Amino acid sequence: MAKEIDLDELKKCDGKEGRPAYIAHLGKIYDVTQSKLWKNGRHMNRHNAGNDLTHDIQAAPHTLEVLDRYPEVGTLKEKPVERKLPPALERILSRVPMLRRHPHPMTVHFPISFTLAVPAFVLLYLVTGIRSFEVTALHCLGAAIFFTPITMATGFYTWWLNYFAKWVHPVVMKQILSFLLLPLEVLLFVWRIQNPEILSNLDLWGVIYLLLVICLFALTTAIGWFGAKLTFPTE
Repeated sequence: MAKEIDLDELKKCDGKEGRPAYIAHLGKIYDVTQSKLWKNGRHMNRHNAGNDLTHDIQAAPHTLEVLDRYPEVGTLKEKPVERKLPPALERILSRVPMLRRHPHPMTVHFPISFTLAVPAFVLLYLVTGIRSFEVTALHCLGAAIFFTPITMATGFYTWWLNYFAKWVHPVVMKQILSFLLLPLEVLLFVWRIQNPEILSNLDLWGVIYLLLVICLFALTTAIGWFGAKLTFPTE
């Protein structure tokens, strides 16, 4: 008869300080202590042993057959309480598990790339005087405005679905900074459209515009840093 292990006992098997490394999936508990992929109870610098990883494993890029490599040592005595999802959403997630975690990591690269490209092309324009660089910066700014709301929406969706919309410091910081970033993008875009020569002569308004463009870099970098803390958390 399989041994029943409750959540408290499971948490103690975290693979640290010589302790065994157990993970749970669909009520079954697997011993991954000997796996090189779970060194010190951590997998891909993201997933920690001693937890019910049902949703994480279902959304992983590999198949469930990888669990067959590890000995099954028991069953999970109690199932963590989960909030009920709308039936339609639950059906979609059961058919496409990657939608549980991957929409935001997939979309976030677009606004980051386009937003960081704006100060880069502005700098190239100021150094070379080649007008096409400045125009490209405007195009990238427009693309950033298009993708930023989409990424914010997927971010709130992921936060609600996987973090139960609870206070998570890196997530909240990303939200605050994003609500600063989007208006700044729109302001710079409208300003540049209304004044195409804003950077031709670096007068007072031109300098202010340039400083705000630099703020794009600072905000985007900060958002990316807090996102990295979620993806690659440090101990």
